[in-house]
Amino acid sequence: MVQFTVEEENLICMYHKTDRRRTAANIRAALPDMDEDMAALACQTADKLDAMNDADFEARQFHFTDE
Repeated sequence: MVQFTVEEENLICMYHKTDRRRTAANIRAALPDMDEDMAALACQTADKLDAMNDADFEARQFHFTDE
């Protein structure tokens, strides 16, 4: 199973759509508006979403964590 950091999970919560492909696409669509560090995190997160299968994504509970 793919593991996500707190920061990655927060990104997923912010850009979450109905499925993992749309969520990853939504994250990538926001890349031009991100600084270099955030863009690197976003790419890493989208790549992890691409590595998951749909069933794992649907079974996963993503929670926004306010640190």
